[in-house]
Amino acid sequence: MALLKVVFLLLVAAEFSQSQSFHMYSCPTPSLQVNFNVTQYLGTWYEIQKLPAMFERGDCVQAKYSLLPDGQVRVHNSELLSNGKINSIEGTAKILDPTQPAVLSVSFFRALPDSPYMVLSTDYTSYSLVYSCSDYLGLFHIDFAWILSRTRQLNSATVSQLRDKLTAMGVDVKRLSVTDQTDCGAMVSA
Repeated sequence: MALLKVVFLLLVAAEFSQSQSFHMYSCPTPSLQVNFNVTQYLGTWYEIQKLPAMFERGDCVQAKYSLLPDGQVRVHNSELLSNGKINSIEGTAKILDPTQPAVLSVSFFRALPDSPYMVLSTDYTSYSLVYSCSDYLGLFHIDFAWILSRTRQLNSATVSQLRDKLTAMGVDVKRLSVTDQTDCGAMVSA
């Protein structure tokens, strides 16, 4: 039975590998933002580049973070689809371990397990480098990475530095795609 589960997981991973970043073995352990302050991180972030994610298909991708009364963070992600409609989703994020505040646990659906949201680097005012990785029995992992900005554009020197950080931890930056952040007028209300 255990072998059947492993085979099933490998088949599922193979299916997702075309639109996800799929790797053998366990997740890497990246260096995190030192002294991360979630309050300074709140606000709007625009996606500049990302690893493939089957749940993101649009342009003008942005995330808005705001503090909830219970101390959790409200997450509102939105994107502009090719038909001109705005697709959005809401979830929550929370810091599980106060000794590692740069690792948040994000949930969009109650029936699914939370996902890690690791802030690797940020200056809070212009850029953020985020990584997420889910490990499956130590046999394989699926990871995500995002280069974010407080504006719809980020200077190439900063993007290059953030890509170098991903490369240093073993992420294949050739798989990063650039998010189109032009003609995003419809996103103002999103």
